[in-house]
Order: sequence, then structure tokens, then C-alpha cells
Amino acid sequence: MSTLVEIEEAIAKLPAEEFRVLLARLKERDAAAWDSQVEEDAQNGKLDNLYARLTQGEGSETKVSLDEVLDDPKFS
Repeated sequence: MSTLVEIEEAIAKLPAEEFRVLLARLKERDAAAWDSQVEEDAQNGKLDNLYARLTQGEGSETKVSLDEVLDDPKFS
């Protein structure tokens, strides 16, 4: 298995089009991993407190903005 430095060096040598293809594949892989993690966290109840914070307002208003929650390092 190559080291990270070797991988970075190989990527630097890629033609622009191949680099864009690789980048798109890596973004897809990262998005799929993120989706899987969110799904797993939801199934395990790890998002229950977050959901409660977001829905603790009255009616359609919440007391905590989504940006505030997303910027919270506990949820990163």
C-alpha cells in the first residue's frame, strides 16, 4: 500500500481531466460515507438530542437556529 505522500505525488502527475474524474469519485465516496454515518447515527439515537434542540420552539419557530447547531463542534 502506498503512503499518503506517494498518493499525493501520483495525483500531482495526473492530467487535468483524470484529476477531475478522481476528484468527482472522491467527492461521491465522501458523500456516501457521510450519508451512511448520518443514517447510522439516526438509527442509534445519536441525533435525538439534536432533533429535540431543533424542534423545541413553539409552532414553526425554533429557539435554536440551524446554523448555530451546525457550527457546534459536538456535531462535527
